[in-house]
Amino acid sequence: MEAIAKNVFIEDKYLGVTLGVINQPRGLVLLDAPPSPEDSRMWRASLMGMGNGPERLLINLDSHPDRTLGARAMDCTVIAHENTAQAFRNRPNTFKAQGDETGANWEAIPGLGSVRWAPPEISFLDQLSLHWSDAPILLESHPGPTRGAIWVILPQEKIVFVGDTVMKGQPPFLAYADLPGWIESLGLLLSSYKSYSVVSGRGGVVTPQVIKTQAEVLKRMHDRLDKLGKKKSSIAAADKLADQFLKDFKAPAARQKQYAQRLRYGLHHFYVRNYFSSSRHLMDE
Repeated sequence: MEAIAKNVFIEDKYLGVTLGVINQPRGLVLLDAPPSPEDSRMWRASLMGMGNGPERLLINLDSHPDRTLGARAMDCTVIAHENTAQAFRNRPNTFKAQGDETGANWEAIPGLGSVRWAPPEISFLDQLSLHWSDAPILLESHPGPTRGAIWVILPQEKIVFVGDTVMKGQPPFLAYADLPGWIESLGLLLSSYKSYSVVSGRGGVVTPQVIKTQAEVLKRMHDRLDKLGKKKSSIAAADKLADQFLKDFKAPAARQKQYAQRLRYGLHHFYVRNYFSSSRHLMDE
C-alpha cells in the first residue's frame, strides 16, 4: 500500500483496478474492490485495525466488473452514481463468468464461477458530499467510461480519483462509453485540476501528459468512428480499427492479445450502439 498523502493510500497489487483508501475519524472510505472475491477478502483483512473509527464505506467509481465484482466480499455499504445503480438493476442478480471476451482483467481470474452482485445502497445524480471529518469528500458525476462514472475529490489534500477517465498505458473500454463526455472530462482535469494529484483507476498517480495523451487518443477514436457512421459503413469496418488503435499504446507482449480484444469488443459495441438506430434502445452500463 502506498501513501500519497496523510491518511490517503492506493494499492496496485491486486488484479483489477487501482484501489483507494481514505482513513477518516469515523472509519475507512474505500474506493473500488478487486474483482476476485478471494482478493477482496484478503484486501478487507489487510485493512483491519487500520481505521480510526469502526465504520466502512465502499465507493464504486463506475459499474465495470473489474471494480464491482468483489464489492459484496467487502461487506459494507456501497455508494455509486444513479446510472451505475440502474446498470445493476438491468443485470441478473448473479454474475456468471461466461460470455463475450471484453478484454477486462477479471477474465484472467481462474475458477471465478458465479458471484452475487452488491448493488449500491446509496446513489446520487450530480454531486454528493461525505462528511466523515472536518474536510468533506466530494463525489461528482463525470460521464465518460460509462454514464455513471464519477470522481472522488479531496479538496483539502488536492487529490482526485478519476477511475477509468484516465487509463495509463492501456486502451479504454469503449462498449458503454460516452466519448464526447469523456473528452470533456479530460479537458476539465487539465484545466481545473492542475494543482491536484490525479489518481487513475488503472495505473495510480498520472501526469498531465498522460491525461493529454488520453484525450488525443479518444478524440482520434471518436473522429474515425463518427466518419464511418456518417458514411453508414459496416460494423466490420469499425472492428478493423482495433489493430490501428492498438499502436497508440505501448502494450507489453503479454498484454497484446487482451488489449486487442478489448478494443475490438469496445469499438464493435460502441459503433452498433451509436450508429445503428435499431440498437439505440440498448441500455448503457
